[in-house]
Amino acid sequence: MYLERIDSPADLRGLSTDELRMLAQEIRDVLVQTVFENGGHLASNLGIVELTIALHAVFESPRDSLVWDVGHQAYVHKLLTGRRARFGTIRKLGGLSGFCAREESEHDAFGAGHAATSVSAALGIAAARQLQGLDGHSVAIIGDGSMTSGIALEAMNNAAHHGSRLIVVLNDNEMSIAPSVGAITRYLGRARMDSRYHRARAGVEHALGKAPRSDILQYGFRRLRQALHALVMPTVIWEELGFTYVGPLDGHDIAALMDVFQRVKALDKPVLVHVQTTKGKGYAPAEKDAVGLHGVSPRSNGKPPEKRVPTYTEAFADALVALARRDSRIVAITAAMPGGTGVSRFAAEFPQRAFDVGIAEAHAVTFAGGLATQGMRPVVAIYSTFLQRAYDSIVHDICIQNLPVVFALDRGGLVGDDGRTHHGVFDIAYLRSLPHITVMAPSDEVELARMLATALALPGPSAIRYPRGAATGREVAPDELLRPLPIGKARLVRDGTDVALVALGHPLAAALKAADRLAERGISAAVVDARFAKPLDSDLLCGLASRLRRLVTIEEHVLAGGFGSAVAELLADRGLGGSVELTRIGIGDTFVEHGTQAELREIVGLTPDAIVSHVLASFPGLALRPTSPESASAGGRP
Repeated sequence: MYLERIDSPADLRGLSTDELRMLAQEIRDVLVQTVFENGGHLASNLGIVELTIALHAVFESPRDSLVWDVGHQAYVHKLLTGRRARFGTIRKLGGLSGFCAREESEHDAFGAGHAATSVSAALGIAAARQLQGLDGHSVAIIGDGSMTSGIALEAMNNAAHHGSRLIVVLNDNEMSIAPSVGAITRYLGRARMDSRYHRARAGVEHALGKAPRSDILQYGFRRLRQALHALVMPTVIWEELGFTYVGPLDGHDIAALMDVFQRVKALDKPVLVHVQTTKGKGYAPAEKDAVGLHGVSPRSNGKPPEKRVPTYTEAFADALVALARRDSRIVAITAAMPGGTGVSRFAAEFPQRAFDVGIAEAHAVTFAGGLATQGMRPVVAIYSTFLQRAYDSIVHDICIQNLPVVFALDRGGLVGDDGRTHHGVFDIAYLRSLPHITVMAPSDEVELARMLATALALPGPSAIRYPRGAATGREVAPDELLRPLPIGKARLVRDGTDVALVALGHPLAAALKAADRLAERGISAAVVDARFAKPLDSDLLCGLASRLRRLVTIEEHVLAGGFGSAVAELLADRGLGGSVELTRIGIGDTFVEHGTQAELREIVGLTPDAIVSHVLASFPGLALRPTSPESASAGGRP
């Protein structure tokens, strides 16, 4: 009833506090319904409903800039800023993004999909306004998990020195995706656990409730409450950084939040407002399991569940545990993603050998380097898109020193509806140029296990990129599963006489189907499982190039600097560049938006039919050949 009236944040200012509370419940109902329908981030958005309402009721977006850290908790913000009618399209192809996007709305002050950028961005916005003589506030909303990241602390350190007017709202729910870790988390936890403060506050609240409604008396009680928490609350670190600390506040009390936000608007210096919320608030299952309901998969819409096939993440976790049982030197490191990367399974069996460093990817890499210098075999399990944040550490701290650190890159390729900030489509390009490193990509879960065994046996750094989602269900004998691969050796899965399809990683399945369809047209296609992006199997690839004269590389990665580029460089170096027709299939010079993995693979041309069309268009001489039963059968598998 109330949400339908909200077409912009200005519409909130005509509602009473009671009406805003009812609006909060309506928003929660919409969140639960839509997220379970479309998939997306649930618990984080449920926990920030009242805080978002209070911010938009007091600040005047877009004149005032609200900068949401990560952006996956900005669903409420989207509902209140003119996108209610389109909210049902969130995370769908062509619909609203699951994160903030500047081109989507003037109310999205800064785009983000990775953690800890909000304070830096908000400080930049504040500095620009100061230079231009413009009014307006700059507000960063950041979680306690993100506050452990180096970039956030760097920005906090710089804010007071810069002198710009900045408001940082610290949303403290003791969580990132998993429970937050580290000294800052313990520091903030004092505000939740200090019994002296809670007893004293309860006494003041009781007295406040019984006191006459005198403005002077009410003001006195508020000052007393503030003085009490100043005695015991963890304010020193923020004040030493030059921030005026306000809090901790109940993040679900709209009236109290609005009162404080009105007051801090008048301050002409950096302010930190410490707000305590409950992740998953208002929906019992999410409150009970905020980790499990942080991200939700779309409903099956009544369809019977398909046969359960383990995911690549699960296959990685199983292989890591099996290898760690054999070798006590193996340790696992994750950056606030133990569940998402499979490290939680490793930690359950080897708790002393598992390390969650928080949202601190660069630290995770250099920490692994330190472990490696002492004879340990660290495995850094991290999403491909997040490892980008640690590039200098990979170069300077691992590759230059040739340390045996294994990078297990989950979500390598198109991830689906998380969209452009989360697709892992740059890793081959940013890794293969580095000396000493070995780069691999498995075509199925068996290859993944064997590659992990291979990586842990190498004397230097290595990376394994594998996709999001279900694996193939392939099974082999246990003694075969963890047998290392020969370094730099590809696999000729199927021979042919007309063209070679060279696939890196899971696109092998599409390449095999494409070869079957080409065979129906009388075109005999060899199919290669490349396995390695670095080093390449130069003997096999150059041999096929010399014999067939037509090569197609297939990768779920950007073409610029990717696997196909590596093959082109190889052919040029071997003097075959002028005699071999090479065409590359992959992602062009663009950021891929959100949609299902199947939809996005159709768009970028990584389906079997798209591969066939690409081959026919690239080699028109093949397309003109007559089809015969003999030629159609020439491409059968050995």
